[in-house]
Amino acid sequence: MNDPVAWPALLRAGLHELRLAPEVFWNLTPAELQVMLGKAASRQPMTRDGLDALMDAYPDQAKGTQNGG
Repeated sequence: MNDPVAWPALLRAGLHELRLAPEVFWNLTPAELQVMLGKAASRQPMTRDGLDALMDAYPDQAKGTQNGG
């Protein structure tokens, strides 16, 4: 489940700290806003446990089957 959007904090950051015009703020993508706020590089690389969890959740094939069928 996604975290709720902290609109007051985002508006304050965009309009006050970054001094963006409202129309510029509302036309930004979330990725662009993250870069402008210096938060784009804060995401950690995926760990082996994370990859294993994704592979379990979204397998390439059903368990017990073989390719070429």
